[in-house]
Amino acid sequence: MALRPAEVAERAGGDGRSAAPELDGLENIQQKKIFKEKKEKAQQREEPCAADSIDSLMAEMPFVDTDIEDECAMHATSELSIKKKRKRTTGREIEEGIERQKKKNKQYQPNYFISLPITNPKITGSIQAVQDAIIQKDQRLSKAMVRSGSLHVTMLVMHLSSEEEISIAVGALSDSKVFVDDLLKGKRVDLSFQGIDHFRNQVGFVNLAENDHTTLLKEIAETMRKIFQEKGIMAGEERAFKPHLTFMKLSKSTELRKQVKKIDSSLYEDFKNHYFGDEILHRFDLCSMLKKKQPNGYYYCESSIVF
Repeated sequence: MALRPAEVAERAGGDGRSAAPELDGLENIQQKKIFKEKKEKAQQREEPCAADSIDSLMAEMPFVDTDIEDECAMHATSELSIKKKRKRTTGREIEEGIERQKKKNKQYQPNYFISLPITNPKITGSIQAVQDAIIQKDQRLSKAMVRSGSLHVTMLVMHLSSEEEISIAVGALSDSKVFVDDLLKGKRVDLSFQGIDHFRNQVGFVNLAENDHTTLLKEIAETMRKIFQEKGIMAGEERAFKPHLTFMKLSKSTELRKQVKKIDSSLYEDFKNHYFGDEILHRFDLCSMLKKKQPNGYYYCESSIVF
């Protein structure tokens, strides 16, 4: 049996004016409350993500203060950090951040160095003989050989990004002369080159015999490093200075590095303890790694100091 409108109102507990709207209003309020709570929880989850900027992500990447040779060696801990960050940061942002960091690293890669040129014909001639002997055994390594005109000992490396910084470096080299003269005290420095060694079978070099003269050269290198840094030039490395005379390196040719992964030390076994000669310390040059070399094969030179 159908109920009359008045009976419906009575059973609803009201006066028949708006029972259904009151019920709808209560439901709306509850729904809004639930929606608000969900939104607040979502914001709480999102807040840490907003705080994690790309800069903080990049700080975990092992590019800063890393040796150039080791830039591609990613540590497991850093890889784990990146994977965790990927959950909260888009892949595109990570890629863009890595690209920015790579460009930043490239900005500070060494492009200038202080050179101690090797000019003694006995040394350059002996090195030429070693190079010829190696090439006879492995023709491919002809691309790895350093020209006799380029032979030098690297005292210091640095990055100079502008003409102004080059000018400051020239001034720092000039200032170094007073301090180096003070260390030398008029004495002649004879640097004896004897024996062959290598770095990771990638670079072949002639050793400097350990003696008082080599110790003095190390003191000079440290003094120059401090002078350049006081001028605001980021020069030198944290590792200990190891003076050496490079005569071959695989990095001279990209094509060669694909063919030869390591230089076989047996190729120069006959010269392992060979005496190459002495170089009298007479000059330091500020040289560019990137500018065109001189006709004799030596590096472009910005400035020099002579003793």
